[in-house]
Amino acid sequence: MKFTLWIKLILVPVFLAACAGGGILLPGPTKTGSLPTAQTTVIHTPSAEPALRTYLDALLAEDYASMYALLARTSREALSQDDFAARYTAALNTMSVSKMEYNILSSLTNPQTAQVAFHFVYHTFLFGDLRRDITANLLLENGDWKIQWEDGLILPELAGGKHLLASHVPPARGDIYDRNGDAIATQTDADALGLVSGEVSEESGGALYNALFRLTGVRPEIIRNAYDSYPAGLYVPVGEASAAAVNKSGVTNFSGVSVNPYTSRFYEPNVAPHAVGYTLYISKTEVNKYTRLGYNGTERVGIEGIEKWGEEYLHGRDAASLYVDGESSNVLAQVTSQPADSITLTIDKDLQQQAQDAMDGLPGAIVVMEVNTGKVLAMVSSPGYDPNLYDTNNFNRQWALQDMLDNPDQPTFNRATQGQYPLGSVFKIITMAAALESGVFTPASTFDCTYAYTEIPSHTLYDWTWQHCQDEKAATGKDTCSSRPSNLPSGMLTLPEGLMRSCDPWFYHIGFSLYNQEDGKYKNDISNMARAFGLGKATGIEQVAEAEGSIPDPTDGLDATSIAIGQGKVTVTPIQVATFISAVANGGTLYRPQLVQKIQPVSGDPINVFRPQANGTLPIKAEDLKVIQDAMREVARNPRGTAYYTLGNFSYPTAAKTGTAESGAVEPHAWFAGYSLYNKPDKPDIAVAVLVNNKGEGATWAAPIFRRVMEIYFFGRPQTIYPWESGFGVVDPEYGIPVTPTPEP
Repeated sequence: MKFTLWIKLILVPVFLAACAGGGILLPGPTKTGSLPTAQTTVIHTPSAEPALRTYLDALLAEDYASMYALLARTSREALSQDDFAARYTAALNTMSVSKMEYNILSSLTNPQTAQVAFHFVYHTFLFGDLRRDITANLLLENGDWKIQWEDGLILPELAGGKHLLASHVPPARGDIYDRNGDAIATQTDADALGLVSGEVSEESGGALYNALFRLTGVRPEIIRNAYDSYPAGLYVPVGEASAAAVNKSGVTNFSGVSVNPYTSRFYEPNVAPHAVGYTLYISKTEVNKYTRLGYNGTERVGIEGIEKWGEEYLHGRDAASLYVDGESSNVLAQVTSQPADSITLTIDKDLQQQAQDAMDGLPGAIVVMEVNTGKVLAMVSSPGYDPNLYDTNNFNRQWALQDMLDNPDQPTFNRATQGQYPLGSVFKIITMAAALESGVFTPASTFDCTYAYTEIPSHTLYDWTWQHCQDEKAATGKDTCSSRPSNLPSGMLTLPEGLMRSCDPWFYHIGFSLYNQEDGKYKNDISNMARAFGLGKATGIEQVAEAEGSIPDPTDGLDATSIAIGQGKVTVTPIQVATFISAVANGGTLYRPQLVQKIQPVSGDPINVFRPQANGTLPIKAEDLKVIQDAMREVARNPRGTAYYTLGNFSYPTAAKTGTAESGAVEPHAWFAGYSLYNKPDKPDIAVAVLVNNKGEGATWAAPIFRRVMEIYFFGRPQTIYPWESGFGVVDPEYGIPVTPTPEP
C-alpha cells in the first residue's frame, strides 16, 4: 500500500509536466531490485503554437503553397494543393474578404498531438467583420508539428466538407449625366436601328439618312455608303437610340427601316464615348478581384473612362445573404442593398455633340476647357465609337462590334488624352516664354525672318513660307512667287511679331542661341520651360487614361532648333495643350483638368463636388506673360497674323496659335490652340485645342474647326461653313486645298 502511494506521488508530477508541454521525466539507471532514484532524463516536446502561427501568417498572405506544406501527411493525401487553395479562395471570395487577422487563445500539447485555439477575424467588404473561435488539431511528424486540416479551419460551420454560399441582389447601376442633368448613360428601353438593303426608296433616302444621323450620331454619308455596299435583302446595321427618341422621330414611317427593341444600360449616341467609357461582364481573370469587393462575379463593370473610374459609386452595394450549402435558412450574415450613386460630368452634352460633328469626319481630337477652373466641357476623339455595341442584348452587336474593333483607324483609342504627337509651332509659345525669362531676349529683340536659317555650320533650315513658294512655283511653272503673305519671307520682326507670323528662323535662332550661351547656362531652358508648362508628364485628369508625352533635353545645337519649334522627339497630348493654353489665358495657373462635376447619392448631399485644383504655376513674370498673351491676340486679329483669315472677323475676341507638325507621314498634323477673352460671368472663357491627324496645315484644317467650336459655345450652333463644305456637315467632293487662307506650319 505504501509502495503504491509512493509510485503515485512520483508519477503525478510527471504527467502534469507532460501536459504542460515541458517534456517527460523518465527514471534514470538504478541498481537491480532498488527503488528508482531522483535522477531523470528529460525528453522535450516542442510547442505546437509556432507551427500554427506560421500557418496563419501564410493565410493572411494567402500563400497557399506554404500553408499546404504545413499540413499533416494524411491531410495532404486526402486533398491536393490545388483543391486546398480552391477551398480557401472560394470561401474568401464568397465572404468578400478584404483583410484578416488572428490571435492565439490557448494551446494543449501531448507527446504526439496538440490542440491550439485561436480567434480569427475576417474583415469583409459586404458583411462587416466575421469573428470565429476555432481549434486546430496538430500531429507531431518527424519532430515537426503538422496541421490536421479540415474545412472547419476556415469557418466552424463548414466542418464536414460543407461549402459557403452567398446570394446577391445588385442594385440598379447609377446613371451618368452631363452638367445640365441630361442623361448620357442610363438603364432604359432602346432600339437597335438598321436598314434592309434594297427597300429604302430613292426619293426618301436623303431624308431618312439625316433622320438616322440625328438619332444615332452616324454621319449620313457613312449610312449611305454602308447601305449601298450590301446586297439586296440583307440587314444593314446603323446604330441605336432610346425607344422614346425613336417613337418621337417618326423614322419608322420610312420604308426599309428595321427596329429591334431591347432593354439595357444605354449610352446616348455620339456623346463623349471616350470620356464615358463602357461596361463588360467581369472576366475570368478578374473574378477574384471583384468578388472580394462584394460582387457576385456575374455583373458588368466599368472598363474605360468614367464607367471604370466611378465603378465604386456606380455599382452601389448588393443585398446579400451568407449561408452554408443545404442550410439556406441558417443565415450566417446578411446585408441590405445600398443604392448606386449617380455621376454628373462637367461635359456639356450639346457642346460635346456639336464639337464631335465639328470634326466633320476628320481624324483627330478636340478638348474644350474652362480656363479658370479646369472643367472639361467637351472631349472629342475622332473617329468615335459606339459603346452600345458591347451590350449582348443589342441586335446590331453581331454585325458591327467586330468591325469596330478591327477598324484600322482605332476608333476606341482616345486621341485627346492618349495620343502623343509632335506639337509643331504651338510649342513656340513655350520657346518664347523661355527666351523672355532667360533675359537673353526681350520683347524688342528683332530678327530678319528670311526663307533660310544658316547660323548652324553645314546646315540650312527653312521657314514655312519657303515651302509655300516652292509649291507655287511648281504649280505655276514660274521662277518667282506672288506677293501673297504666305509665299514671301516675313522680314524684320520683333519677338512678339515672330510669334504672330510664326517665323521658324526666329525660333531656330532662339533655340540655337540659348543652347550655345556661355557655360551652358541656358542650354536646357526651353525643355525645362516645357516641363513647367505641364508637358512630359500626366495632367492628373484621372477619370480617363492618359499618356505623358515626351520632352527631351537637346543633344546639340541642331537638336535645340528642332525642339524650339516643337519637333524632334517632342510629343504632347491634346489635353496637355488645352491645359497650358488655359494657364496662359488665366494668368499662369495650371489647373488639373477634370470631368466630374459631382457624385450624387440617391438621397442627401453630394459626396464629391467639383473644386478647381491647381497643379502649379507657370514660371513667367507677369509682364512676360502679358507679352505672350498680346502676341497670341495678334495671331487672330492682325492682318499679318497666321489665323487672321479664320478669326479676324469673329464676333468674340480670341487669342491663338497655329501649328503644323511634321509626323513622318505624307501630310503633317494640323494644330490650332487658343482661348476666348469674352470675360463675362455667365459665359466663362474657354481654351480649345484642336488636332487633325495627318491632314495638312494648322491654319487650313484646325483653325476653322477651332472657330466652329467657339461659334457653338457662344452662339449655340455653327455660323459659318468650312472651306471644304458645301453645307454644314456636307463635304464638297470637289474640295482641294483652299487658295485664300494664309496657311502656316
